[in-house]
Amino acid sequence: MADWNDKQPDLQQILWEMTLDEKIAQLIQLAVPFYEGAKDGGLITGPMASLGIDETTVHNSGSVLGMAGAQEVINVQQTHLEKNRHGIPLLMMADIVHGFKTIFPVPLAIGCSWDMELAERSAEIAAKEASVSGVHVTYAPMVDLVRDPRWGRVMESTGEDPYLNSEFARAFVRGFQGDDLSADTDRVAACVKHFAAYGAAEAGRDYNTVDLSDRQMREFYLPAYKAALDEGCEMVMTSFNTVDGVPATGNAKLMRKLLREEWGFDGILISDWGAVKELIAHGIAADEREAALKAMKAGVDIEMMTSCYVKHLSELIESKEIDEALIDEAVLRILTLKKKLGLFDNPYRAADPQRESEIVFCDEHRRAARELAVKSCVLLKNEGVLPLDNKRKIALIGPFATSGDVLGPWSWTGSKDDAIKLADGMRSKLAGSAELLVAEGCGIETAEAQQWQAALAAAQEADTVVLALGEHSDMSGEAGCRADIRLPQVQLEFVRSIRSLGKPTVVVLFNGRPLDLHGVYDEADAILEAWFPGSEAGDAVADLLFGDANPSGRLTMSFPYSVGQVPVYYNAYNTGRPQGAPDAQVRYVSQYLDIPNEPLLPFGFGLSYADFEYSDAQLSSDEMTSSSTLSVSVKVANKGAVAGVETVQLYVRDLSGEVVRPVKELKAFRKVSLQPGESCVVEFTLEEPQLRYYHSDLTHSSDAGAFIAYVGPNSQTNTALPFRLIK
Repeated sequence: MADWNDKQPDLQQILWEMTLDEKIAQLIQLAVPFYEGAKDGGLITGPMASLGIDETTVHNSGSVLGMAGAQEVINVQQTHLEKNRHGIPLLMMADIVHGFKTIFPVPLAIGCSWDMELAERSAEIAAKEASVSGVHVTYAPMVDLVRDPRWGRVMESTGEDPYLNSEFARAFVRGFQGDDLSADTDRVAACVKHFAAYGAAEAGRDYNTVDLSDRQMREFYLPAYKAALDEGCEMVMTSFNTVDGVPATGNAKLMRKLLREEWGFDGILISDWGAVKELIAHGIAADEREAALKAMKAGVDIEMMTSCYVKHLSELIESKEIDEALIDEAVLRILTLKKKLGLFDNPYRAADPQRESEIVFCDEHRRAARELAVKSCVLLKNEGVLPLDNKRKIALIGPFATSGDVLGPWSWTGSKDDAIKLADGMRSKLAGSAELLVAEGCGIETAEAQQWQAALAAAQEADTVVLALGEHSDMSGEAGCRADIRLPQVQLEFVRSIRSLGKPTVVVLFNGRPLDLHGVYDEADAILEAWFPGSEAGDAVADLLFGDANPSGRLTMSFPYSVGQVPVYYNAYNTGRPQGAPDAQVRYVSQYLDIPNEPLLPFGFGLSYADFEYSDAQLSSDEMTSSSTLSVSVKVANKGAVAGVETVQLYVRDLSGEVVRPVKELKAFRKVSLQPGESCVVEFTLEEPQLRYYHSDLTHSSDAGAFIAYVGPNSQTNTALPFRLIK
């Protein structure tokens, strides 16, 4: 580690010199308009004026929300330091979720790459662009486990599996923070969110209630947060939801007992936007005074964009309802991060307008974005139509044919104008006299007769039709929840209209969630799930459509057969009357009468232009002990005509536990690249700790008894291999 501790000022001395009001001001985070030197700074109107923040508080505040741009950050920091008597610099924080200016695929898509190295690289590039533009902290990674695609924020997560989410959490933190945050100014501090279990919001509705047992929390929802913290994540953000009846932002059991005492986290805990004051609406605080009391007692160090702390902490200390030591602890944590980032020594850190112009959105970063976009797309269906023949006449039709709305939510510094459009990417692939006929046909949710007819004419003239369909970006993300997760009706009608022409039809989907694909799946000959692929969308998708790249993405969130199944996820419980059991009745089992129980497309699913065959699955033994390991192996061969990458997946089922266990749990995976005719043996090692789970008393251990290992290409298609754990 660098000797930043020796080069920076004594924090205890600074704290001792600060007045109580100055300390409390460090605990508020304000948006850009509050700060002189910002382009739109110093003009507080509308809802922001209602915070009642005066100039003295702004001059002593600790951090800024949503500021980026090297020169603007330098201007604001310089002005601030002139007016802060202790010379305490501001922390610049922002939502750099899946790229800064170079936008990578949304995190749910990144999850579908199953590629930790590329995920880490994407965060490293985002950190470099953000840091040179003046950002110190990113509100990422978002590691909430998600099972309900109605929730708009599933696009921010990497999926429904706790093990895979944990691996991605670690990768993102490594990418953002690097090995030495204090010495490497091209990195930013990471803030894992949303603590805790925000992804379990009832009815898939944002900001809604969460009600989980402690055991469920620990088994499924907490592992990814813990993984991020074990990797050294500097900050944690509270979630908007309740946890065991208490909103997270005022939940002392969750924050003080679990996060701080049990897990030993001593970094900064920040509220989400307005969450401290929202304790009133939740119904656990009568007013802003009580909200401040409960949030501070819960351990929230920074209050984002409400002023309960500034207005009431002083009187709460005076009345002895809060010990000033709690304020001091919070301020010290904030000052410590500023010190670690080197801001006392260089308050501008990496902000550099000249270097910013060279680094941000550079060709190297765009190449990385294209590679990850290629590996994030998932081929959902292919009846011999893909890859496309670049010598034929192709009609590209639909609202995303020439749209730049391919970045997805949380890409606020990205530019839709700079994004590669699908039409441009496809046009660059054509050879000879081939032609690309482009027509919009319909909008996302509306259509005009003239557009429609022009698209039908183009489709009629073409050899193959590519339909570019999906959701616009504000149909997912925060507050982007949908009860009906099918494509908008006008697009479904358009699919039927095109299909009536009898042309080979490929659908490319741009969206932020798993969709109910009724009206699409049965109509299309091929479907490529592109998600929101980012800045290099058009080129990346074209690479896949024309076979210059082979699809290798695998789903990390199940696609429901119908929204009526939701939540539907692979690692569910069996129930006492499972459908399909050998002695199951016809009617009185856990089932729907009108739809299957299974999702349309399961976790781990994805097709390829290669043809992978599995054989010779076996165990090294039918028994394992606490001190021995078990080898699981399978032969994978590429029987196809092109090279491809296969993601081999290992699942385990505990057949008899002290509490019920999931029907399958992902334990490991391997990505193998095989040439045509090539094969390899993929081997996994199972150890006893991988069989542990949380018991009813919350102890974490394994049970002796019968297990099944499953190895295969996804969570449904696999070979079962029974074994026993002997203890």
